[in-house]
Amino acid sequence: MKKHLNTLYVTTQNSYLFKEGESVVVKVGNEKKMRLPVHNLDGIICFGAVSMSPFLMAHCAENGVTISFLSQYGRFLARVHGAVAGNVLLRREQYRRADDLAGRSAMARSFLVGKLLNSRAVVRRAIRDHGEKVPLSDLKRIESRLSQYARRMDVFRDLDELRGIEGEAAAGYFKVFDHLITTQKDFFVMNGRNRRPPRDPVNALLSFVYTLLVHDCRSALEGVGLDPYVGYLHADRPGRPSLALDLMEEFRSFLADRLVLSLINRGQINSKSFNFSESGSVVLKDSDRKELLVAWQKRKQDEITHPYTGEKMPVGLLAHIQAKLMSRHLRGELDGYPPFIWK
Repeated sequence: MKKHLNTLYVTTQNSYLFKEGESVVVKVGNEKKMRLPVHNLDGIICFGAVSMSPFLMAHCAENGVTISFLSQYGRFLARVHGAVAGNVLLRREQYRRADDLAGRSAMARSFLVGKLLNSRAVVRRAIRDHGEKVPLSDLKRIESRLSQYARRMDVFRDLDELRGIEGEAAAGYFKVFDHLITTQKDFFVMNGRNRRPPRDPVNALLSFVYTLLVHDCRSALEGVGLDPYVGYLHADRPGRPSLALDLMEEFRSFLADRLVLSLINRGQINSKSFNFSESGSVVLKDSDRKELLVAWQKRKQDEITHPYTGEKMPVGLLAHIQAKLMSRHLRGELDGYPPFIWK
């Protein structure tokens, strides 16, 4: 099993990263702020004005440490990784399946079943834990609707129909997402999903955490030899990691949405945590971005029993296990792809 390693997040502007022996050193000005052995890392994510020596880039590439460069506000810019690993036969089967409408639809249904049932689980958890604070009728209505959508997945074979159901389900889920916020309700208000740029604090948090999640999913797919740019549910588009976005659907509500709700409801993020621009966009302040990244890394260290394998593992390994199961299915070792379903 893959060892769960750490991701180094560099948010301090004008930081410089370089190689010293077998370690990565983070330097700000003339002061060395941090030193970490490369073998303890599975990724480095740099936000904004962060630079890096070519020798460190090469060393990371040779040791399987993926480097991602994002804007200061979390928009993906570029990625550095080493030679592609994996069996060429696996990728050929991935591509064949993507070109076959029946095979593509079957994979898309699996991703969507995972997404729908995990979204329902988040709603159910809110009903159970905060029944006295939330409008039960609205939440029970969407809970029932998500169950119906999941059951209907087997009926539809057309990709456009599947995407239509997913769109309806997502709209209903985010319509009640505001009810899942139980504190600071005068400031954290959500009226549906918006992005590019996000125009309210809740959407700003969601967009930022989704960026972290897709990075992890892409790394997991590359780790087993799959091409993260050729997917099934998401259409191919230049520069778009479609398969990573497919895999991400299973984890959006379970991992990303729950973390955002926890940060708000526990008061770890508040009205002073954001910058508002004249254009209407909303972004996290640097200090609060660090708070979020610490919470994200801590969440990935929590243990969970995988619903399919029955193994106990850190949450951070779930994407790697799902990528492995996907590769086994494509090789013909499993009859179907079993999505991650939170119980």
